[in-house]
Amino acid sequence: MSLYETLFKPALFALPAETAHNLGLAAIAAGLVHGEGVDDPRLAETHFGCTFPNPLGLAAGFDKNAVAVDDWHRLGFGFVEIGTVTERPQPGNPMPRLFRVPEDQALINRMGFNNEGSRRVADRLARAEPRIPLGVNLGKSKVTPLEKAVDDYASSFERLAPHADYVVVNVSSPNTPGLRSLQEKGPLTEILQRLKDLDFTKPLFVKVAPDLTLGELDDVVEVVHTVGLTGIVATNTTLDRSKLAHDPGEAGGLSGKPLLDLADETLQYLVTASRRDVILIGVGGIFTGDDLYRKIALGAHLCQLYTGFVYRGPAAAGQILREFLARLDREGIRSLVELRGTATEA
Repeated sequence: MSLYETLFKPALFALPAETAHNLGLAAIAAGLVHGEGVDDPRLAETHFGCTFPNPLGLAAGFDKNAVAVDDWHRLGFGFVEIGTVTERPQPGNPMPRLFRVPEDQALINRMGFNNEGSRRVADRLARAEPRIPLGVNLGKSKVTPLEKAVDDYASSFERLAPHADYVVVNVSSPNTPGLRSLQEKGPLTEILQRLKDLDFTKPLFVKVAPDLTLGELDDVVEVVHTVGLTGIVATNTTLDRSKLAHDPGEAGGLSGKPLLDLADETLQYLVTASRRDVILIGVGGIFTGDDLYRKIALGAHLCQLYTGFVYRGPAAAGQILREFLARLDREGIRSLVELRGTATEA
């Protein structure tokens, strides 16, 4: 077992989950935490004009305020997505709002987009010098009425997009009242078209919930094609508790291993429903190299890690990538292009 597993993880897991998160993030931002990167030409690819040293990124939700964007490459990640950032600063939901479910290697959160707001985060990004591609995840301010959501997203986009390699519109968090209704065709088209009109060159994604029906996913795909989005992030957290062996009874979005199958099913459907030029970012339940292998085999171009990082620690990205490369060796696969889509084709 690693030093993290024997010493640091028990100490961190003895603390409330959000306290441990804040301490860990502060240590990373201070340059006190390092992983072990993996430098292998089979892992590098270029998408939407950005070169990714490897396909495994840090998902939105961990570095909400971009306090450690200059440091994530040290932990082996191939890219990082900060946020979710809202137009206005907001404290989020009352504490406690982040819960571990260790029996299932899962997390439940009802954070509520706690962040410092788009103006302050933009100021921080203007001074940042990230070594890997940077995405910015945008959400709606809680105080903004749904009918004015498009203006809220547009204001954040204008401030933050100049500092991002890509932007993600988050309309799928279960923790802001009414937000998921913005995944419907009408409001989603209005929001995304406004952002495209503001800057049609900026790579733009939409993040979807794993709880959508196939018909609702078809509507999202139609909007993506019509507006000309770069891609889709699949998926956010789920409200489904059916895969939990131990349900603590806390409200919020579930992430981690119980999300894996549902996220993969959503990803697989989007691969078949989307045009070949739509970039898909697979997120949900990645803990091992085999999990990463499966998502890319299904058709993901890039993948993201969150809960697996919490449970496996600062070496997680490097460990998962080495496990992934070992699987490629066993299967005789020489590149990500050769792997991508093989599960769907089968």
